Amino acid sequence: MRIVMLGAPGSGKGTQAQLLGDKHRIPQISTGDLLREAAASDSPLGRQAKTTMDSGHLVSDDIVLGIIRERIRKPDAKRGFIMDGFPRNIEQAKELDAMLEEIGRPLDAVLFMDVDNDQLMQRLVGRRTCTKCAKVYNVYTSPPIIDGRCNNCGHRLHHRADDNEETIGNRLRVYETHTSPLIKHYIDQEILETVNAVGEINEIFARLQRFLKQFTGKKYEQKQDDAAKARADARLEAKRVEEELTVALATMIAEKAAAAKDGGETDTAAPQPPKSKVSKKA
Repeated sequence: MRIVMLGAPGSGKGTQAQLLGDKHRIPQISTGDLLREAAASDSPLGRQAKTTMDSGHLVSDDIVLGIIRERIRKPDAKRGFIMDGFPRNIEQAKELDAMLEEIGRPLDAVLFMDVDNDQLMQRLVGRRTCTKCAKVYNVYTSPPIIDGRCNNCGHRLHHRADDNEETIGNRLRVYETHTSPLIKHYIDQEILETVNAVGEINEIFARLQRFLKQFTGKKYEQKQDDAAKARADARLEAKRVEEELTVALATMIAEKAAAAKDGGETDTAAPQPPKSKVSKKA
């Protein structure tokens, strides 16, 4: 399965991508993580990414796509991958489509995590993260037992400075402007599935699992249909070739027979005897 997770900030696509990756044993490819790993490596693309990031600029799409290409060619991505955080706009989507088509690994599905803006605001403003184990809580929907402390390890919970209404409102507006049009792009390709992403994490995961089960079944059926069609097409082609050969053979035999007939009238006809001269009696 080759999947893109699509959704607004706070829609839960990263969490669900990780769960799906663990379940199906395929890697979650987060472009943020990829860029950090690439920058820490000594690869040519990694050095380019690090130089750009250190200068405070955005890494170009060419570099990001090159890093993604390298990542999905690793052995653990042979069975598929789940992409999280890319593409973010139509241009990136088209470039990603072209790159995946070039290497023969086009997308199977795009999962759109559908959440309304009020829910998104609540999720992001109320988000708290453990400073040690990185477990995520929400003071509105999934608060810790002890306020400000992690249930797992007891360490302090962190509230990101940019998780405020003004900043989040700006992020959602950017998403609507640049990323939301991707929905139509993938609908046109008939690979987008809208998933209700409101509810408990396990409930949302179960919805995704049901879709993927149906999707896998449809893909299997499609492969079976394609194989049957290919066999039928092969039989039709073989029959067509056989008929053409039969016609060609019959034509050749007829031409030879006609040639033999014409040649026989010229060469084998019996010669006519000469007329004898009879003397007249006087």
